[in-house]
Amino acid sequence: MADKDGNQIAKDYGLDSPARNQTFHVKGMENVDWGMKDRLSRIFRPESGKTVMLAFDHGYIMGATAGLERLDLAIEPLAPHADALMATRGAIRSCIQPNHNKPVILRSSAGSTILKDDISNEFVGVDIDDAIRINASCLAVQVFVGANGECSSLHNLVKAIDAGERYGIPTLGVTAVGKEMERTNRYFMLATRVLAELGAHIVKTYYCEDFEKVVAACPVPIVVAGGKKVPELDALTLAYNAIQSGAAGVDMGRNVFQSDCPVAMLKAINSVVHQGYTPPQALDLYHSEKSSMS
Repeated sequence: MADKDGNQIAKDYGLDSPARNQTFHVKGMENVDWGMKDRLSRIFRPESGKTVMLAFDHGYIMGATAGLERLDLAIEPLAPHADALMATRGAIRSCIQPNHNKPVILRSSAGSTILKDDISNEFVGVDIDDAIRINASCLAVQVFVGANGECSSLHNLVKAIDAGERYGIPTLGVTAVGKEMERTNRYFMLATRVLAELGAHIVKTYYCEDFEKVVAACPVPIVVAGGKKVPELDALTLAYNAIQSGAAGVDMGRNVFQSDCPVAMLKAINSVVHQGYTPPQALDLYHSEKSSMS
């Protein structure tokens, strides 16, 4: 029992201040447990409710991608300006300094690199114990809705969700697109809803026409993929349109690390997502930052 001597009797019970019923800033996550909310709060900024993810997991299926030949040189300068890092465990352990203290979205699925094979036939490539050792804030699994490997990839997703739930680790479901899958709002409404219904806590997908309908029909946060490299203004416009349509963030890769000035580009994307900059305003910021670094 604590020593009573020297202790003051508690007296400020705030009787004139009723208990606050605070809502959580991440869509659909009001009822998850404290640990998962803590991890989600590391990914999605509480002040904006949004996130800028930096994806550099391309090597798991593409090998050395342009701009990512040296992960240590390419990603280290960018890490301070991203809200979360999406990568493989090998890349994180070998190339990224842990002192950035950024949440890791761990690529947990893996598949064939041989294009003539069915690339939708993926498997879970990371054990939950290793995800915990690497202090992952989220697991990422790719799902091929409408492809030959749909059932097995949905099984991978469910396995990751179940494993993560035991330890309060959320799962990001990634809607894959391929030659046989149409990039329409009808398809993305189906794919994102299926992933959310199966328990994914975040869904990553592509921007499309009438995207606000895709967002409205999905009960969890949607993060928009950046896709292939396009001119800076086009990438900033994509981010702006996605956020204006209700997306909870963007996951940019090639449009950052293949830019003429990756750090300036990532700062410009942040200005769109978190500060509401328009594409022309963000492009001005990009050029200003680029000039200051040259």
